[in-house]
Amino acid sequence: MNKDVFKGQWQQLKGNMKQMWGKLTNDDIEKIDGNYDVLVGKIQERYGRSREEAEKECKEKCGCQ
Repeated sequence: MNKDVFKGQWQQLKGNMKQMWGKLTNDDIEKIDGNYDVLVGKIQERYGRSREEAEKECKEKCGCQ
């Protein structure tokens, strides 16, 4: 799924965010609000990953591209 589809399907995806990334807080999920780049940044912040690692993880777990 591309970033536009990610934004469009955010309501369905956000319920799964805590399962995929347990360290994300409810506040984090609200701030992400369907923005792929913010999601990648939050994964970097919470898990100490590089941008490339966080993007790879998003692609694997969400199918984002």
